[in-house]
Amino acid sequence: MNNVITAGVDGTPESLSAVLWAAEEAQLRRARLRLLHAWVLLAPEPTPRPAAGQDQNYWPHQMMEEAVTAVRTRFPDLPVDEVLVPKEPMEALQDAAGQSDLLVLGSRDLGPVSRYALGELGLQLVAHTAAPTVLVRARQETTANEGDGELMVGLGLHGPCESLLAFAFDSAARRGVTLRAVHGRHLPAYAYNRGGGVEPIAAEEAAQDARQELAAALQPWREKHPDVRVDDRVVMESPAPALLHSATDAGLLIVGRRRRHRLPGARIGHVVQAVVHHAPCPVAVVPHE
Repeated sequence: MNNVITAGVDGTPESLSAVLWAAEEAQLRRARLRLLHAWVLLAPEPTPRPAAGQDQNYWPHQMMEEAVTAVRTRFPDLPVDEVLVPKEPMEALQDAAGQSDLLVLGSRDLGPVSRYALGELGLQLVAHTAAPTVLVRARQETTANEGDGELMVGLGLHGPCESLLAFAFDSAARRGVTLRAVHGRHLPAYAYNRGGGVEPIAAEEAAQDARQELAAALQPWREKHPDVRVDDRVVMESPAPALLHSATDAGLLIVGRRRRHRLPGARIGHVVQAVVHHAPCPVAVVPHE
């Protein structure tokens, strides 16, 4: 563990929301908060810092000062590092993620439609970083431990997901909240009759099988974290809608991204892509085997 949480700073409202979320998480973890702004055209940092009118990095410094002030106002004792990096943002943030326990990024908001508009940079980072990445929208005023919102984890059950469950249970234990574990699954073909309707008995048998699989996957983690209350749910519909419908009142939605994919290149999968674009709360994407 690096005991460092890194938040990207770019002067936007969503970036500031991400910084405050990261600050609250750092306080929960008793970690350092690293605020990072990267741009390839940053000038070398002279010592001492020049006057405002002569500072070639005036606007990056202003962004950083705004972020630091917001953090200090709410978390005066939190250790904060300010880092300006003369690199392309993708490279700098990927490097920082490798030295951090968590990377936190702002995600653009489309306003009244309340949907993520995650840019190309964010998608690439989610697909490539080895550290868990949290995406936060600008209008989400709640921070990591504000209120009693449950944490929610989406589980696929088609392979091991130890890192995902470790992150979810540790996060719930740290906050002292319920962990909602949701598994979405299509009804099998045999649950439909020839007319296209659903056979209730067959559908219930399929749901019962899914509940047993979910319970078995969660049981070792319940034993490791006996103080964490778990609300396990099976939703018999496509996984992405199942997660989105279940996350309407969640404080954080946690999903997994497999490091190894059957297809070449780094990918996040359609379920992760759907939730990072449409979830009503911050989303944590956790890489796992």
